[in-house]
Amino acid sequence: MTDTPGASARRMAFWLVMMQMMSAGAMGGGVASAIARALGAQRRADADALAVHALVLALGFALLFTVGLWLGGPALYRQMGGSGASLQAALTYSNWVFAGALVVWLFNSLAAVVRGTGNMALPAIVTSGGLFVLIPLSPLLIFGWGPVPALGIAGGAVALLVYYAGGMLALALYLRSPRSLIKPSLHGGGLRWPLARDILRVGLVATVSALATNLTIGIATALVGRLGPAAIAGYGTASRLEYLLVPLVFGLGAPLVAMVGTCIGAGRRERALQATWVGALIAGVLCEAVGLAAACFPRPLLSLFGSDPAMLEAGSRYLQIVGPAYGFFGFGLALYFASQGAGRLAWPLLGNVVRLAVAGGVGWLALAAGAGLAGIFAAQAVALLLYGAVNGLAIAGGAWFGWPGRPRAPAYWALRS
Repeated sequence: MTDTPGASARRMAFWLVMMQMMSAGAMGGGVASAIARALGAQRRADADALAVHALVLALGFALLFTVGLWLGGPALYRQMGGSGASLQAALTYSNWVFAGALVVWLFNSLAAVVRGTGNMALPAIVTSGGLFVLIPLSPLLIFGWGPVPALGIAGGAVALLVYYAGGMLALALYLRSPRSLIKPSLHGGGLRWPLARDILRVGLVATVSALATNLTIGIATALVGRLGPAAIAGYGTASRLEYLLVPLVFGLGAPLVAMVGTCIGAGRRERALQATWVGALIAGVLCEAVGLAAACFPRPLLSLFGSDPAMLEAGSRYLQIVGPAYGFFGFGLALYFASQGAGRLAWPLLGNVVRLAVAGGVGWLALAAGAGLAGIFAAQAVALLLYGAVNGLAIAGGAWFGWPGRPRAPAYWALRS
């Protein structure tokens, strides 16, 4: 089969997305959690030092991505099916992007530092505002205009790095301004392993959890792909909705990291749990509303992306079976963010592993038993239900403060202030 530029672009984009997930969601969550807990405990000097440790860790991880993708990129993309001119195009873009990996890591680390202080508005403004630069800059650098030379595919990478560099500068200037709650500084104490460990013990576990999520999606895609191109087209189109739920929940999850972390640092456990349950319930209701709407009216949604009857049938089947379970996904994902804030990610990781095992294992058994798409999709729905249940029952049973038992303390469920 001839490789296409679009296929090679998707292969390269996989590693870029992984870097963004690690720097913004996983390690970024570790940074925001550690700073919020330090501020809650009135350890202002530690919070300042944690910001510096976050930048040092960003330097290390960026170096790993740069060296790894520069040296291993050709082999990785060939293993993923790349060849010929499209492979060369992917390598050109990849080499430029990962040459600037440090800019991406510093931007996301600084954004996490700001979020850890409870300021959600500035990172959102910088991220959104930068798009007004990125959108016109990309075609300008790719195709050229007037005195600006056409850089081709490398121009897209350069535009992306300019976007991150501008955002990084804006966040850095804010942290050095009088308006910032903390000022990155070691206060003469030097780098300390306990502070780096406080970030890593959350960030690394979150990275494993993110990998498990991507593996779940990859296995589901492979299983559906065995039933033909129409099935994979329908599944790929319909499952985009699940991806769109992630930024929706992140809008609630990012504040939860800061709120829960601050309360835990201050020793206000009940307040942390109250914020957690409110946030998780809101996320669950919103995601359930989206899922039920998609399940009731799948074809109008899918028709936005294509009109092939077989694709519409497969996509509709997915939304009708999995859509009603989206509430458990949103509920569980919000609890994952709250657990980041508490610095306790073992049970959310287990929830992701359970989801992976059920979606992959039960899905494979359903396919082997001849249950077809309905069986694979039913396995995914059950996996989402269990994901939310594992997270919810663990936290309700006291997993943040010891080994969980059955939900027993009324305070764990209290929503009063």
